[in-house]
Parts: sequence; C-alpha cells; structure tokens
Amino acid sequence: MDRESSWQVIEQQRLAIADLVEQLSPEELRTPSLCTGWSVRTVALHVAATPVAPPLIKLLPFAFRARGDYNRMVDMLTRHFAQDPDFEPVALLRAHAASRKLPKLTNYRNILFDSIVHGQDIAIPLGRTLPVAPEAAAAAADRAVQVGRPVWDKHRLDGLRLVATDTGWSHGSGAEIRGPMLALLLLITCRPAGFAQVSGPGVEILRARLQPAPAGSDAPPPRG
Repeated sequence: MDRESSWQVIEQQRLAIADLVEQLSPEELRTPSLCTGWSVRTVALHVAATPVAPPLIKLLPFAFRARGDYNRMVDMLTRHFAQDPDFEPVALLRAHAASRKLPKLTNYRNILFDSIVHGQDIAIPLGRTLPVAPEAAAAAADRAVQVGRPVWDKHRLDGLRLVATDTGWSHGSGAEIRGPMLALLLLITCRPAGFAQVSGPGVEILRARLQPAPAGSDAPPPRG
C-alpha cells in the first residue's frame, strides 16, 4: 500500500472512530480498552492527539519524567490531554481526520497501524465492529513486524510463521499461526484478543510471550 492509500485509510479510521465514540454512553466511554490501563475514551484521546501533537520541545518534560521510557511517556502525555476539558476527541478526530501532520520521530506507516489497532482497542471490548480491509491490515502489519524497542520486544515473533487466511500475507518461519489478517495484526501489536480467531501450533508459544508483566513490575505495557 503506497503513501496516498495509507493516508486515505488513516482518515477513514479516524472518522470511523469518531462515529463510534459519539454513540457511546459515559459508562461505555469508561470501559477498559484492549490497551492496558486505558479506557475507551483515553484511547480515542490518544488517536485524536496524533495530528495535534505538541512540538518536540514541549515533549521533553514528559520524556524526563518518564525516565526516557517511550511507553510511559505516551501514557503520561495521553493522560495529560485527558485532563483538558477542551480536548474533545470526537470533534478533534473529525476536524483533523485528513491531516497529514506527523509527530516528531514517527512516520505515516506507524500512524497507519496505530490508527487501525487503536480502533480495535475501542471496538472489541464494547462488542462493536470497526471494519478494516484485509489489505489495509496487511500493510499495517508489514510495518508493525519491523518495530522493536522502545515500543515492544521485536523477538516476540521469533520462530513463528503468521499466515493470513483472507489475503495473501505471511511473515516469518517456524510454528504456524493462521487466521484473519486483522486478528494477526492484533497479535503482532501485543493484543491477546486476536487469539480468539487464530489457530495453529504457534498459538500457545505466542500466548506465553504475550503474558502481562508480573505484578509489581515497573515495565509499562506497550502503547503502540
């Protein structure tokens, strides 16, 4: 998927998230999302913040307080936005849906998988459906499998072969995991919800690798 097509998918996902979130009750907005520690509303705020992210100089205090940990910094920054009563995710998502502004240190391919996966972070716990074309999920996965630290452990997929059943996408070698492309993307981005739709001898291997950090661990969950 080329740059132009990717930006079109990002715009569509932002608008779809806005449409979904607008329908939700206050209780539903407080529902825990697939993104550990974040509510549905917090995830929507995170997606809405992407095209209006502050300049790098304003991120430095958050990076300092997070001791350089990327996931912790993203968590702190998102919670900062959440405290602003004027930061309304639906309005911002719609107003900036077509924006191609990129936060520092990222690129459109990261924003593609980020917007697709966070849409699922919101929809799945609510029992809703947010459609994603397999080809778009495959393009997102092509980038997500390349990402390692500071977002997540790149070796989580070692010795595994992921095979999509609804498009011609595959990755890696070893114990196989087969399923719909979107479910594979969820697993690639450390969302165990994807296990519900996949099968194969590699499933239990990856399930063990995606176990949450032990209680008391100082390691924050991935925010990608």
